[in-house]
Amino acid sequence: MIELKLINSKARWIRRIPAGIINAISRKGFLKVKFLTCENSFCSKIELDLRQIFLERKNDFWKNRSQTQEGGPMEKELKKRFEFFLKEKDAGFSGWDFSYLTQTRRKQEFPLSWNYFNEVRRYSREANSLLDMATGGGEFLARLEPRPQKTEATEGYPPNIDVAQKRLEPLQIRVHPTEDEFNLPVKNESFELIINRHASFAASELNRVLTSGGHFITQQVGGLNDLELNLLLQAPESEFSGWNLEAAVDLLKSAGLNIIKSKEDITKTRFYDLGAIIYYLQAVPWQVPDFSVEKYEEELYTLHEFLETQGFMDVTCHRFFLIAKKD
Repeated sequence: MIELKLINSKARWIRRIPAGIINAISRKGFLKVKFLTCENSFCSKIELDLRQIFLERKNDFWKNRSQTQEGGPMEKELKKRFEFFLKEKDAGFSGWDFSYLTQTRRKQEFPLSWNYFNEVRRYSREANSLLDMATGGGEFLARLEPRPQKTEATEGYPPNIDVAQKRLEPLQIRVHPTEDEFNLPVKNESFELIINRHASFAASELNRVLTSGGHFITQQVGGLNDLELNLLLQAPESEFSGWNLEAAVDLLKSAGLNIIKSKEDITKTRFYDLGAIIYYLQAVPWQVPDFSVEKYEEELYTLHEFLETQGFMDVTCHRFFLIAKKD
């Protein structure tokens, strides 16, 4: 493990993350890394000032900014476009569908080294029963074919429950409303396959619901995901900042499940305009829990200036994948 010190003007954060992730970040050039003296060969300290990541790499932005006359035509056009993008806060979001951004490619995630759909389908073809945890609006499950005859789903977010039921029940897929992942409303040992994409889970509950020989497949969002957004907005750290593959593996093993496959990737997510960032942050409120365009207007305007000059902004995309088995 490496101790990672993140320096922010409002808070000093300490986080422990696997050395492999730091090496990947360093190689790909997302962060400037300064290695400090380490007391032993198994642990290193690194100090990062993430407020500098754009200042050091995008000098042209600051040159162009200094050449923009305050109150001049360029400044007026910049502010006009800023006001236009602020209206994205009113754009609707339903289920777990980001097509509003992805169809226009205003937000793009770089490819991972695995394909969640293919990994799930490899097991769903042979399983007799399947449970999709936190199905969202049921978008993924509706596309998954073939499916076991006994296929069910859970969803805990009230607005999504109705969306999922309307989409999935015509396909003979029952949707169970849930309050949390610790009390799934299904019987003991009732599913051969449980899938979970980007949702929390309770390992003990997975052990209860899986049949003997059953599998749990999940793709998770890691704690480093979108960290630049928090830091550049000078927002509090995400509550899931310590979540990574190592933590998930330990959790599942402690519940008696065996890990048969695992991967972890650090890539990028690219945003092409401020409106895409505003829409995204409102759709994922856990990233910046107190987010509103009013509260962060000054920081958002700085991001807008950068995006208008650079044309895009890359942030860290942290994903991990694993398959666990109940013997």
